[in-house]
Amino acid sequence: MHRYNAWLPPPVADATKKEKQSFAGVVSSVKESYSTDDPESVYSTLKWISVIDLFIKAKSEVSLEDVVALVEFGLQVFNASQDKLYAQVRWGNVLVRLLNKFRKKLTLRVDWRPFYDTLVQTHFTRNTGPEGWRIRQRHFETVTSLVRSCRRFFPPGSAHEIWSEFRSLLENPWHNSAFEGSGFVRLFLPTNADNEDFYSREWINECIYQWDSIPNCQFWNSQWAAIMARVIKNYKVKNWEDLLPELFSRFLNMFEVPVASGGGSYPFTIDVPRNTRFLFTNRSQTPAKAMAKSIVYLLKPGSLAQQHFDKLVNLLEQYYHPSNGGRWTYSLERFLFHLVYTFRKRLQREKENPDSNEQIELCLGQSERESFVSTVLKLIDRGQYSKNEHLSETVAAATSILSYVEPSLVLPFLVSRFHMALETMTATHQLKTAVTSVAFSGRSLFYMSLSASSMETDDVNDADMFRDLLMVSLTNALLGMDANDPPKTLATMQLIASIFSNMRTLDDDTDNLSFMPAERFSEWLDEFLCRLFSLLQHLEPSSVLNEDVHSPATSGTFLVEDGPQYFCMLEILFGRLSRSLYNQAIKKVSKFVRTNILPGAIAEVGLLCCACIHSNPELAVNQLVEPLLSSVISSLKGIPLTGFGGSGNFTGQSLNKARATLSPALETSIDYQLKVLSIAISYGGPSLLHYKDQFKEAIHSAFESPSWKVNIAGDQVLRSLLGSLVLYYPVDQYRSVSNHSSLTLLEEWISNKDFSSDQPSMGPTWHIPSDEEIQFANELLNLHLESALDELLKICQDNIHSDPGNEKDHLKVTLLRIDSSLQGVLSCLPDFIPSFKNGKVENPPFLIAGATGSIVGSTGLREKAANIIHVASKYLLEKKSDDSILLLLLIRVIEALGNYGSSEYEEWTNHRQAWKLESVAIMEPPVNFIVPSQSKGKKRPRWALIDKAYMHNTWRTSQSSYHLYRTSKNVSPSDNVNLLMDDLLNLCVHSYDAVRTLAGRSLVKMIKRWPSLIAKCVLTLTENLRTPSSPEYLVLGSCAVLGTQTVLKHLTLEPKSFSSFLLGILLSSQHESLKSQKAINELFVKYNIYFAGISRKMFRKSESDSGTDFAALVSEIGSMSFESTNLHWRYNLMANRVLLLLAMSSRNEPTMSPKILNEAAGHFLKNLKSQLPQTRILAISALNMLLKESPYKLSAEQQPISAENSQENTKSSLEGTLSNIFQEEGFFSDTFDSLSNIHIISDNENSSRGGHGNSSFQSLADKSITRFYFDFSSSWPRTPTWISLFGTDTFYSSFARIFKRLVQECGVPVLLSLKTALNEFVNAKERSKQCVAAEAFAGLLHADVVGLVEAWDSWMMAQLQNILLAPSVESIPEWAACIRYAVTGKGKYGIKVPLLRQRILDCLVEPLPQTVTTTVVAKRYSFLSAALIEVSPPRMPLSEIQLHYKLLQELLDNMSHPTAHVREAIAIALSVLCSNIRLHVSIAKDSSFESGKNIINGKNTDSWDRLLQERASELVVAIQNANPSDSLENLAETNALSGSDSSTSSPDDVQWMETLFHFVISLMKSGRSAFLVDVLVGFLYPVISLQETSNKDLSMLAKAAFELLKWRIFTDDHLRKAVSVLLSSAEDPNWRTRSATLTFLRSFMYRHTFILSNDEKQKIWKTVEKLLTDNQVEVREHAAAVLAGLMKGEDGELSKDFRERAYTEAMKLQKRRKQRSSSGGSSVASIHGRVLALAACVLSVPYDMPSWLPEHATLLARFVGEPSPVKSTVTKAVAEFRRTHADTWSVQKDSFTEEQLEVLADTSSSSSYFA
Repeated sequence: MHRYNAWLPPPVADATKKEKQSFAGVVSSVKESYSTDDPESVYSTLKWISVIDLFIKAKSEVSLEDVVALVEFGLQVFNASQDKLYAQVRWGNVLVRLLNKFRKKLTLRVDWRPFYDTLVQTHFTRNTGPEGWRIRQRHFETVTSLVRSCRRFFPPGSAHEIWSEFRSLLENPWHNSAFEGSGFVRLFLPTNADNEDFYSREWINECIYQWDSIPNCQFWNSQWAAIMARVIKNYKVKNWEDLLPELFSRFLNMFEVPVASGGGSYPFTIDVPRNTRFLFTNRSQTPAKAMAKSIVYLLKPGSLAQQHFDKLVNLLEQYYHPSNGGRWTYSLERFLFHLVYTFRKRLQREKENPDSNEQIELCLGQSERESFVSTVLKLIDRGQYSKNEHLSETVAAATSILSYVEPSLVLPFLVSRFHMALETMTATHQLKTAVTSVAFSGRSLFYMSLSASSMETDDVNDADMFRDLLMVSLTNALLGMDANDPPKTLATMQLIASIFSNMRTLDDDTDNLSFMPAERFSEWLDEFLCRLFSLLQHLEPSSVLNEDVHSPATSGTFLVEDGPQYFCMLEILFGRLSRSLYNQAIKKVSKFVRTNILPGAIAEVGLLCCACIHSNPELAVNQLVEPLLSSVISSLKGIPLTGFGGSGNFTGQSLNKARATLSPALETSIDYQLKVLSIAISYGGPSLLHYKDQFKEAIHSAFESPSWKVNIAGDQVLRSLLGSLVLYYPVDQYRSVSNHSSLTLLEEWISNKDFSSDQPSMGPTWHIPSDEEIQFANELLNLHLESALDELLKICQDNIHSDPGNEKDHLKVTLLRIDSSLQGVLSCLPDFIPSFKNGKVENPPFLIAGATGSIVGSTGLREKAANIIHVASKYLLEKKSDDSILLLLLIRVIEALGNYGSSEYEEWTNHRQAWKLESVAIMEPPVNFIVPSQSKGKKRPRWALIDKAYMHNTWRTSQSSYHLYRTSKNVSPSDNVNLLMDDLLNLCVHSYDAVRTLAGRSLVKMIKRWPSLIAKCVLTLTENLRTPSSPEYLVLGSCAVLGTQTVLKHLTLEPKSFSSFLLGILLSSQHESLKSQKAINELFVKYNIYFAGISRKMFRKSESDSGTDFAALVSEIGSMSFESTNLHWRYNLMANRVLLLLAMSSRNEPTMSPKILNEAAGHFLKNLKSQLPQTRILAISALNMLLKESPYKLSAEQQPISAENSQENTKSSLEGTLSNIFQEEGFFSDTFDSLSNIHIISDNENSSRGGHGNSSFQSLADKSITRFYFDFSSSWPRTPTWISLFGTDTFYSSFARIFKRLVQECGVPVLLSLKTALNEFVNAKERSKQCVAAEAFAGLLHADVVGLVEAWDSWMMAQLQNILLAPSVESIPEWAACIRYAVTGKGKYGIKVPLLRQRILDCLVEPLPQTVTTTVVAKRYSFLSAALIEVSPPRMPLSEIQLHYKLLQELLDNMSHPTAHVREAIAIALSVLCSNIRLHVSIAKDSSFESGKNIINGKNTDSWDRLLQERASELVVAIQNANPSDSLENLAETNALSGSDSSTSSPDDVQWMETLFHFVISLMKSGRSAFLVDVLVGFLYPVISLQETSNKDLSMLAKAAFELLKWRIFTDDHLRKAVSVLLSSAEDPNWRTRSATLTFLRSFMYRHTFILSNDEKQKIWKTVEKLLTDNQVEVREHAAAVLAGLMKGEDGELSKDFRERAYTEAMKLQKRRKQRSSSGGSSVASIHGRVLALAACVLSVPYDMPSWLPEHATLLARFVGEPSPVKSTVTKAVAEFRRTHADTWSVQKDSFTEEQLEVLADTSSSSSYFA
């Protein structure tokens, strides 16, 4: 049994034992309601799903066989209902819950294939159904989480199947299928024990190879990182050592942080298509969780992983510092969080299963734990005072968890940090964080201080340190309570709560408060209360109190609003005080409450009293309640009474006298006292019975008082009093019950997982109402419910008041009394009894136990109330319909009567919100290395668990009868409920907004509980929409209720409501006001988004005539959707949309389908030339869905010859209708014309690709009506787009697809009728007309139908050439997109070759005539690159390979073309070509390739890469020599040497170089660089050395290429080559090249730090060191900066060696300078170099203070007297050193001696004027 159920109030706990049997009954009922031969019956199982959910949430004990049976049945139902998305969503969710809860106990075998089919069928095919996108999105989420839960049950061998299924998708990394493939692999691959043998070394290598193929794409990274992390975690035995550098290099580079003044994010990201990003999670953040998981599970004794991890942290720690925040802080914070939590999980797992012998050497030992913790501490140290709140919270939580693992490392750090925060004057925000950290680690501090003192060890002074910290923090906590600093005050309260939760009751006789003697503590308590009182006196209420029944008892200040800390602290503190201390406290509190009236802090004072009473009711009631009560009664004595409070003696005179109201001061004080009283007595219980009569008198007088404020206060006292008498609540929740087994001073904390029912119960003592209490409660109900009801009836029927003002007041008070009585007893007043069909009472179908308290009153009372309230509501709506206070009170009474248990539910949700972020302060992790503990789960203090059990009971009460009657057909609600529902129906269309909203909410709860009432609701409300004369508020109210999920779900099953709903919306166009139109529109959009298809019931004609005939409905709606009916365009659009939804839903229904589909298709084809733009867009979506048979399409085997015979046998069902329409005269040119208006050409705006029309005229609501989910899911283009040269195109692939579908439906006639229209539009002047032509042409070229080839030969080819040679510029992007569409591969993954691809390519490759303009030349190249992007390199047929080589030749020859934009086009085409060829070579090393090459034996086809590299190196020299910007002498020398002509490079060379740079940029941006790394390495030198030349354009390109290359990671041989290139260019004669090399080296070393070998590092280090003494001052300074960066990351021998060398050299220099004070001797460069080396050492540790730093810094400061370059270096370095160490200077300055500090001070003060 679960602990929360065992700890329920005894009457409830007994009842829960029957739940096991009840669950078995539910399982069998679910099975009975489904029959396998009728797939529709799945809908009848859905009503049981929420019931199953209840059993899971109630944590009931259920037998495992039932669970297994249910899961197996659920999976069967799930797979059987393929096309019913809504049913799959519901079943999927409940299965996920069950599987996750019982995953360790179940043994199942689940097959993966059905899930994959479901996914593909619903989300990855074109012809999906009409369901709305919300439902689809939920469906996708459900299926994926179901797969994740089932992965562990996949049978052996499935990993192999899954990999071979998706392996083929990954072969072409430049196609979107690769992204999908990686998503599927990540989702499906199981890493359970059954499949272990699949994950061989070869597989892992292949994975890493795949991962490499797309660089710098976070989506791709996160898929592969997640796969690797799972494999690393689940198969510990594998040996990863040799892969570590590779993996850590990945991890480091996935964090997008700014390296060495570079940008902080990828300069280009590969664009993952929207739907893939939307479907597969981890949209685009750094996969921090996967990395953390991999790192933690890679740690093993004797492994190098820890060293690598250290290095990673050294590089990343600087980005955690508060001064280095940025968009990367989020991913770093997640990284830290997951590191610590995964580490904790791993330790827990190893502790739980210590017996598995073979794994012992893989477990983490003491030393591994220490090194991990000390590494993570570096990050914690940096991030502790971050300005980012998430980071500082995470750091505090991490400190707490690690302090249980390695207290000796973590706690001293915590102590020093806390003292620093106390001493700081400047950074006050640090104190809050420091206090939070101590609060979170309170328990481990206690453990350490106590365990150390109880063991006789030498770390006693450690223990003292921790004890002092607790004491200091408690004393300082008093200062932290400050009304002006809410965050700090709350942190302080959390600290006090945390410390006292750990301690046992404080007894005075034993001196056991380990860190504070008892008398000191009593002083502390006094001081605490004083501080608390002054805090309460200075509070400012957060909002102005508004007089309304709804305003809660009080409107609290931050103490109440911002979380439970305040009340928790008081409860715990008073619960732990010993008797004498409690007496001392209660006296002070009592005095404070009596003497102060603080209307601004009602809730706070009330809670203070409540906490006192909760911990000791007998004593406190005397001290607190009695004085408040008597003071209230005496204040109310003298005032005139109205007689409305139940005494019934009101007459005209007494009322006029009563007009003399209370004075404001008196009113406020009575109000304050009553409200404090009402909060204080919440847990008073039996001890309140002594004051029975006083209470009755006080409440009575309050209701009789003429002030409404006092009436409300009286209402709260009554409510609270009833609650504390009859409800169940724990009494001794905060008392300490048992002490810790080994440390008696601490309270034992408890874990839920360790619970067994036979152990002695530590559970709560509940307040179970005694007979006297129940008797008193019934008496109160008689006084204020029964009599008030009678009075209400009298007012409504007998007209007893002549004065309407008096009548209103009387009604108000009477309703208030009824309301507060009902709210007080909640569900203790028994519910209505439902009525049964045949009169036989059935047993409820299942049982969930739950009760809030003992029963009071009777069902009769509730029924009487319902009847009287019904009368009253009629009266009020008739007479007082403008009085909102009365109506709101009325609705609250109806809610309390009709919705049994809803107030408990609200209480539970509010409470859950408050506890949502359960504080780390009250959690002890299961892994505790300080004291031995055998816990299986997290431990919490007993009071927190009792609180959860209490809330669990509240939740059970609210649910116990809520779903009871939804499952059975024979039960209907009692007549009283029907009456109340009628009242609500009237109220929810009231003219006041507040009344409508509240009534609507109650109504929805009611119909959700009684589904049989929904139909009535829908009919009534849609009638309101139809009636033209309905006022605005009727429409608004109706729409609000109709738009709820409850109603929308009901519509799919109930034909009558369905048609009434649709016609209601479509006929509502007479409501003209903007608000009503907006509401109706929103309702329609909601209906579309949640549209879940139509159940089959709709199509069957019912025997009785009540069911409307489906076909009739369709034709009625169809007639509305023509333009002739002068409807507003939006209604026309809605009608069209509904028509489409109905046509789509009836698609699989044999009796209806053909006729409806025919009509619909014809209708939408005509709509293409509609006048209304929105309707045209919808028509496009519609045709894309309706045209699906393609009889004329050539299948792969069919050769065009058999065209004649294949035509007879099939004819599309739509063909007749459609061909009649499009053969009308001029049909297509009209259509083109109207479609061209949708293309809005914007000059500046980058319109999103493949979107539906630019959004400039479509609002979001219209979009969701005109678009369908699949428009967005099968988005074209299917390959990533990066090329900007296309410009922004407005090519809509959905338009192209319609023309393609039309041709496939109706064959050649379409081609002919399109031909003339095309001719006319291709040559049109307007760009928008050309767009339409491009779309139509693309559709034709891609259609692959019979007769297409003939058409190509006869007219299409000529048309294409004509387009190519047309001189116009602006429509190039559209025509390029058209070509790209035409050659796109067929099939889902773009593998099949379209019929005309080869012909189109040949047509483009043909050389142009000589006379054309450069635009046409550039146009041809961009067409070519567009076409080649779509070619699939791994599967190129021979002809395409030959074409590639032929083109390559042409491009290489034209690289120095004179025109700039042609050069760019050539470079882009070249990058696509070369990467295609390389990918093809890497995959297909077969004969077809060779033979392809032999056919074209031109020059340099094979060695194009070598050729490019050689040519580049030659030209660099030529261009550099011609560069006048360098020193003139050099130039003169070279001229003298070589004869003067070589010095001018020809313009050809520069142009060739520009093309080359364009080529590099294009390769990097397109993400195609993975297969050309060797070529890129070859171009490093040209890129680096041409950063600064006289030719501006060339340098701009070189800089752009340089920025991109910085991000590239080189591997293996390429890395070696890259290093040698860099080393040689670092010694280049030109100083600018040397400087640029240094810039490159900074990011190069950072990115490759894990994979460079040691001797490579040494070489680079030496080279940079050599540049410190370079003769160019810029290079020297640059080299120093690079070295500082290198030392930051490299904490090894290299940097240590360098530091020592730098120090000794500088010392020598210093001595020499002293000996001969003249500056002769060494050159400036060498002196500057040595000083720079020192400066680099000092700046390499920006925030820490290692032992060597003071000497280095001081020595550096001594050089301040040197001449210029040296002096400025020293002052800059020292200033920077001071800036970065300023935060912690107060502590760090202790590392320096006095003398050293003086030297430092001398540098930073400016030199005197007179010196």
